[in-house]
Amino acid sequence: MDRSQGTAAGLVLAGRYRLGEVLGRGGMGKVWRAHDEVLHRTVAVKELTAGLYVAEADRLVLHARTQKEARAAARITHPGVVTVHDVIEYDKRPWIVMQYVDGPSLADQAKESGEIAPREAARIGLHVLSALRAAHGAGVLHRDVKPGNVLLARDGQVLLTDFGIAAIEGDSTITRTGELVGSIDYLAPERVRGGDPGPASDLWSLGATLYTAVEGRSPFRRTSPISTMQAVVTEEPPAPVNAGPLGPVITALLRKDPADRPTAAETEQMLLDAMEGREPRSAQAHVPTQRVEEQPGFAYAGSDGSTARLPGPAPSTTVPTAPVAGPSSAPVTRRGGSRRWRTALVVVVAAAVLGGAAGLAAMKYGEGASADDRTTPTTPSAPQTTPAPPAPRPPKGPRRYSTAGTGSTTRRASAWSSPRAGPAR
Repeated sequence: MDRSQGTAAGLVLAGRYRLGEVLGRGGMGKVWRAHDEVLHRTVAVKELTAGLYVAEADRLVLHARTQKEARAAARITHPGVVTVHDVIEYDKRPWIVMQYVDGPSLADQAKESGEIAPREAARIGLHVLSALRAAHGAGVLHRDVKPGNVLLARDGQVLLTDFGIAAIEGDSTITRTGELVGSIDYLAPERVRGGDPGPASDLWSLGATLYTAVEGRSPFRRTSPISTMQAVVTEEPPAPVNAGPLGPVITALLRKDPADRPTAAETEQMLLDAMEGREPRSAQAHVPTQRVEEQPGFAYAGSDGSTARLPGPAPSTTVPTAPVAGPSSAPVTRRGGSRRWRTALVVVVAAAVLGGAAGLAAMKYGEGASADDRTTPTTPSAPQTTPAPPAPRPPKGPRRYSTAGTGSTTRRASAWSSPRAGPAR
């Protein structure tokens, strides 16, 4: 490829854009600050240096993507989207002339300061979300939302840039089959799996961007592209520790299933709450519930006889519960000495009931309620001994009973035997 026309400061493109200093570099090229000598204004010019080192077919793809970026940005009218002024060709490569933003990117700001305050990050997120809603309304998916593509103007304005890999509704795709475009650790899981992206995919990337802003590191970046993609698809991000009220919003946006993520309108309300320092309650509907493993604890009996378990150490206060009696009750662990009097009361009442029943049965038996020598059954579960009633006064002189057999036996009547002599046996 002919590279005789070098790129350096002072070079004039298309007879009007004079290049100045380099503002930044990336994998696909670099961005220059330039002066528009026709309209006398400062502009930014993106040079696609990758076009110098690729084959002819790939260079044609770069041309097509550049044209597509210009068309995508031209479809969106929003103060939060960087305006594209012109697309020119120089040195057999496309160049994009766009709005100049005086300020760093979110990536540079986070790298310099270490982290962004949660309320400021929520404010930035609101501006990016507003730009994304305008893009989605125009039928454009950005597909590359990341800290490097969020520009922070010194006057407080926040702008979204680089629609180079945007998907335009009704436009043909440039991406090859199986090709992933964009920064891997900011790609939504459905895109890594090869699914069709949607507005929820841009919202997921916004969540990953806000995570990086407040924590100072990417939530899914690993040591290799493969492990990074695996983390995006299968792993949950580490819980943010510096996010404050923004934490639930980030967690909601990073749900793996697009259907579980909040909508753009819901996200806007959550970010407003977080920016004002309020905990966004609506985010809890999108935060996954975590299963808490059962810990050794203390149980108490419910009113229906079931046993409930309280995790953790025993509390200092006791919870009043109704005592449960009967052999079918589940064993429970008592949690204090204040219930001992209830246990004693239950034992006394049970003993009184059982003892009274046994005594009544003995008295009825002693009165000879049955003529055919039927015996009164006793309670098998709790046999009790009760004092015998006083024996009847014996008649004067000993009473003898005849017996059958080889010998004779003298029997004395007791309170448990019938007072009437039965037939000799």
